[in-house]
Amino acid sequence: MTDPRSAAWDTYSLTKPQRRLTNAKGETTWFNWTQYADHGPGAEVLGLTPGAAVLDLGCGSGGNLAHLATLAMKPVGIDLSAQQLGRARDRWPDARGMQLHQTDALAYLRDKSTIFDAIYSVFGAAWFTDPGLLLPLIHGSLQPGGVFAFSQRPPVEGCYGCQASYIPRGADEDPAVVKRWDFEPDIWCSLLKEYGFAEVTAIVLPAPEQDKRTTGTLLVRALRGDRAQPFHGDM
Repeated sequence: MTDPRSAAWDTYSLTKPQRRLTNAKGETTWFNWTQYADHGPGAEVLGLTPGAAVLDLGCGSGGNLAHLATLAMKPVGIDLSAQQLGRARDRWPDARGMQLHQTDALAYLRDKSTIFDAIYSVFGAAWFTDPGLLLPLIHGSLQPGGVFAFSQRPPVEGCYGCQASYIPRGADEDPAVVKRWDFEPDIWCSLLKEYGFAEVTAIVLPAPEQDKRTTGTLLVRALRGDRAQPFHGDM
């Protein structure tokens, strides 16, 4: 049966412009955690080395995945939107080893036995999936010491837990309702530790000084187990 959220995210994808051909540094691929161009840390947050297996939960049009492919990783991306995955295939046809699947995050993690070196979500499934269901599956799908990292908008003060997002579907249709989960950084740290993660950090990256917008980006990073060293970068 078709997931009703797929059509909603297909509609949403039509409002999103395709990624620029190059970034401010002139690079054709790059990793971006925030809603602002050329801002914040990059793929180093994941702490990966060439050949590492990495999973993107809600890969959209595949820009971050394509960058990991250029770094000789083994990137897998899942998304509910066929439109977005089509964009990814059209934009990055030469991204070596990049795998794309149209599926739900919970279903993919339950059905696959692959163990990853890192799992991440950029304004993706980690925001729109019940953490009580998602976090145990992510923990079980990571190597000991593997990284789980995600970014999303910080919560609105006083609006915590399961919230409702409304996605327009056309002039003659009601908007689709998609659930999301918002918590303060310290609550995310507590939740991740509760489900077996260690070395948890959660910060809000401020918006760029030159941008008129002021909303920052919540960036959370955690490890499975104790064998890996903590990240000593921008977080």
